[in-house]
Amino acid sequence: MPENSIGHRLVLTSFGESHGETIGAVVDGCPAGLEVNEKDIQKMLDYRKPGTSLITTQRKEGDKVEIISGVFRGFTTGAPITMIIWNSDKKSRDYENLKTKLRPGHSDYPAMVKYNHFNDYRGGGRFSGRLTATHVMGGAIARKLLKVTLGIETNSYTKQIGKIEMKKEFDKIMTKSIYKNDVRCPDDNTAKNMRASILSARKKGDSLGGIIESITTNVPIGLGEPIFSSLESDLSKAIFSIPSVKGIEFGSGFEGSKLFGSENNDLYTIKRGKIITKTNNSGGILGGISNGMPITIRIAFKPASSISQKQSTVDIKTKKITNLQVQGRHDPCVVPRAPPVVDSLVALTLADHALLAGQIKPVL
Repeated sequence: MPENSIGHRLVLTSFGESHGETIGAVVDGCPAGLEVNEKDIQKMLDYRKPGTSLITTQRKEGDKVEIISGVFRGFTTGAPITMIIWNSDKKSRDYENLKTKLRPGHSDYPAMVKYNHFNDYRGGGRFSGRLTATHVMGGAIARKLLKVTLGIETNSYTKQIGKIEMKKEFDKIMTKSIYKNDVRCPDDNTAKNMRASILSARKKGDSLGGIIESITTNVPIGLGEPIFSSLESDLSKAIFSIPSVKGIEFGSGFEGSKLFGSENNDLYTIKRGKIITKTNNSGGILGGISNGMPITIRIAFKPASSISQKQSTVDIKTKKITNLQVQGRHDPCVVPRAPPVVDSLVALTLADHALLAGQIKPVL
């Protein structure tokens, strides 16, 4: 599994498996002189961790981060920053029947074939959503780096669960409300309906998908490259490293394909002496580089594949059709735990490009 790192100048390497002893992250390329402590990282991890409500998996993990290198006297040294979390609530026996019975919608089967059955299947192993905690460890550092140096802020929230969608337009005032409920939707009435729909799906032994919207403000003009390292390309690659992600759009996205150019073009104007656009159908990126407007992204998550309903599958040992009811503790909807993961991967990508562009120096 060689592709465990992402980034050009700021590189995140993820390691560990869902039911292994530990999971962790190494961030290489972070400038020296950034004030960092475990509390900065823990805050983001707490937003993502399991077992916090009825709408998430009941696996009880404290997700307490330990920084074991790269930080000295409260500041980054410029050396690789290594962070770990110990796995403490594993129930590997729940996965014994999955050694031969294939979970519909899950990566078990292609993983078996690719790694000739040497892969760790417990809890999904390397393919588990648990590994998104490693994204958050690195992303918390990148998020702080962007805030301190360039004033960039990224905020992601739950826009849709199943067919229930937040209709209100997100604004800066809503930022403080994202984490006031366990659905991570800043509109209380919509959040209540979303929560009820997730609990209903869980009661039926089923699951739901949804949409996360991410909005990043104060982005300088010029981050990204015009072709293979365009900001959209690198952001998309990072976002698709989140299990269950099946779609991404920037700005007007797929809706923009239905418009005339005269409707979709963002007209330029001047506000307080600064050139901006009247609308933001481009999503803050033109020609692969940031244009100074907020970067807006919407991300589609499929319903979680591990459900307790009886489903038809194949037993690879007997080569016969059989039935499977997945045991264990699984999220009925992964979307409520995804906002800090999206924030982290967006921040890692933007910090990487800011370092490449020289807008953040190697020593602060």
